[in-house]
Amino acid sequence: MRAKIDKTLEVALTVIMGAMVLNVLLQVFAGFFKIQIDFTEEVAGFLLIWVGLLGASYATGKKLHLAIDLLPRSRSPQAQKKFNIIINVIVLLFALGVMVIGGSRLVYISLSLNQVSPLLEFPKGYIYTVLPLSGLIIIYYSLANMKEENPFGK
Repeated sequence: MRAKIDKTLEVALTVIMGAMVLNVLLQVFAGFFKIQIDFTEEVAGFLLIWVGLLGASYATGKKLHLAIDLLPRSRSPQAQKKFNIIINVIVLLFALGVMVIGGSRLVYISLSLNQVSPLLEFPKGYIYTVLPLSGLIIIYYSLANMKEENPFGK
């Protein structure tokens, strides 16, 4: 399952980054010809939100997320595993509370209030769905990482 999620995230992030590059190139070339394309800035912002949050999920799965590694390096391998589990629990709780629960509320409120983006008139709630989605992915990866650590034996 982990390999499928990794591959899906890799493809999604590649597509989003490609779209961001094309969007910014369109904006730059339009500027050369004194053509104003209003929506490109808004699209770039939305794509940046998605690539940032899905990228954070992917980094968690690859154990590349930011963590304090000064303390574990000075400890025994068994203590390092326990410390890594503590870090994963903290990451999981943050993802659950802020990203999944808070993000779901943000999506619900945005859709309930019919908030739309100014230029594209696209419902903002759909843009914000990446927040609970990436939170769920981070929770999955945190649980998988804790299972791999297993400091209490096999």
